Amino acid sequence: MTSEQTYRRTTVSIPSGNSFCAAWLYLPEGVSSPPVVVLGHGMGATREMRLDAFAERFASRGIACIAFTYRNFGDSGGDHRQELHPRQQLQDWEAVLAHVRTRTDLDSERMAVWGTSFGGGHVITIASRHPELAAAVAQCPFTDGLATALRQGPRESLRLQSLLVRDLLATVTRRAPVTLPFAAKPGGVAIMTAEDALPGYEALMPAGETFINHTRARVIPRLASYRPGRRARKVAPPILFCVSSTDSVAPADVTLKYAHQAPRGVVKTYDAGHFAFYLGEPFEQLVADQLAFFEEHLGLAGTADER
Repeated sequence: MTSEQTYRRTTVSIPSGNSFCAAWLYLPEGVSSPPVVVLGHGMGATREMRLDAFAERFASRGIACIAFTYRNFGDSGGDHRQELHPRQQLQDWEAVLAHVRTRTDLDSERMAVWGTSFGGGHVITIASRHPELAAAVAQCPFTDGLATALRQGPRESLRLQSLLVRDLLATVTRRAPVTLPFAAKPGGVAIMTAEDALPGYEALMPAGETFINHTRARVIPRLASYRPGRRARKVAPPILFCVSSTDSVAPADVTLKYAHQAPRGVVKTYDAGHFAFYLGEPFEQLVADQLAFFEEHLGLAGTADER
């Protein structure tokens, strides 16, 4: 498949828990029951932050896509705004997969999952639970919160623990939540303080929009205990790991250790940094490699014949 396919994008609301996930459905025109890729973003990010760029490329090659935003973020529902909870986000993934299976305009037997950063870790977990998936892509995935936490300096760790205690006390005393930035400049207090973290997030925002850069500090132990890479050995579907060799957020050595444990894993490394994956030449290389992987595993030759 080399010719570009036209597609249309619609907004859909997908029930999840007691609320909903807002999503974009990319549906190739003139293609009967196309394969589908579900796309989820990273920590604190919404689908507007370049998920559309990947979905557009996939849809232009005859692959339907659902790019969704987690509950509590963006225009999705949720009563606890900006609160990050891995378990709830995994429930959102399950809800979107269930939604795909109800649709008669998509081929749920040719369904793949695609996640980046924190969402890349979720993809490992989801793929380990769903051997029926046709394929998975984990892009610069978060694989081990404990390993990441242990690389923090003692001063940074103490500052984070102080915020955590204050937030927990705020809950008990019914005071306003204590928040923590997702990203800050080096020397600041945040989940990520690498040089490329804050400008990296900001570069993903569409013109005229602002990244909402905070979550509740209670997320700290949740992140440290979330280790999705440990499930890589249980991933039955073919899975492509796209790893940044210079990753400042998800250490490459830890990611590669887990990636090589996946029974049908394919590992590709890139010199670009964690936040550079979404733009320019790194984006072009990544999306080309991912399209080749999807074409191999989603049966796109049959889809092309139906045009």
